[in-house]
Amino acid sequence: MRLYLVAGFLLVGLVQSFTVEKEHDRVLQDIPLSHKEHDDGTHDYDHEAFLGEEEAAEFNELDPEESVRRLALIVDKIDSDNDGLITVEEMQEWIKQSQARYVDEDTEKQWENYRQATDGQKDTLDWHEYREAVYGFLDHEPEGDVIEEGFSYRDMEARDQRRFSLADVDKDGRLTKLEFQSFLHPEHADHMRDIVVTETFEDIDKDKDGKITLQEYIGDMFKGSSEGAEEPEWVVSEREMFTKQRDRDGNGYLDVEEVKAWIVPPDFDHSEAEAKHLVFEADEDQDSKLTKEEILNNYDLFVGSQATDFGEALYRHDEF
Repeated sequence: MRLYLVAGFLLVGLVQSFTVEKEHDRVLQDIPLSHKEHDDGTHDYDHEAFLGEEEAAEFNELDPEESVRRLALIVDKIDSDNDGLITVEEMQEWIKQSQARYVDEDTEKQWENYRQATDGQKDTLDWHEYREAVYGFLDHEPEGDVIEEGFSYRDMEARDQRRFSLADVDKDGRLTKLEFQSFLHPEHADHMRDIVVTETFEDIDKDKDGKITLQEYIGDMFKGSSEGAEEPEWVVSEREMFTKQRDRDGNGYLDVEEVKAWIVPPDFDHSEAEAKHLVFEADEDQDSKLTKEEILNNYDLFVGSQATDFGEALYRHDEF
């Protein structure tokens, strides 16, 4: 079973240089987050999907003995009852804590970037301030827009404004830090789930005809192999998944409700799913629990998972 999970769904946020991020993650189960095959035996998929290419490269250069030492310390933290065994429940709780920490830290970082841009004089953010910081450069473009590789900054601005409005719960035209967090990470706010579905649908529906075909579904995940080469096994599996599970009414395409059932499945807890996945993969004696030795023996698996906060915990020197 392949589980493709991501903690954060960010289209555009306030970044250090106030530039627009074109690439964004999805809150999707079963969508590859890397061009690497997930089960190719190297875990390059996990490293690039969860660490990013730069962080994955840094990981490859980290001294093996030091990284294993740090992972061992993380295992001690996961073992909340100190019995030497990691249960699914303990792993799930650790993943939840890691996820919450990531969201809080990212929000704080982006919020401080905004405060620095306004000399720290305000504790709320309105759309015009955000728009000027992120999209103000468009006002000086002769064509009124910038198109890069088919990507329109004007379209992204419109999407951001729609999301900004939805995050503004009290409708006072300004975002508090908590509302800003919902804007940055809508997948973690119940009232923002529909915008996650809408944005995902719009991204995949390339011809903008209001439906997602099999070609669009596969094309969003896989850009194709060299001519004559066979498709990876996971692509073949996804084609079958589209026909047998995603396309519930069998009409050959996905509508918004079918996409919603796919990316926001009812009663699905991705932290629980990831915890079960990790325990299953590393449980060498099949007792449904993990020892420290089993985790360290599967080192590559864990540094590419949410259990180590996408590997970032390995680099937090103050924790060790």
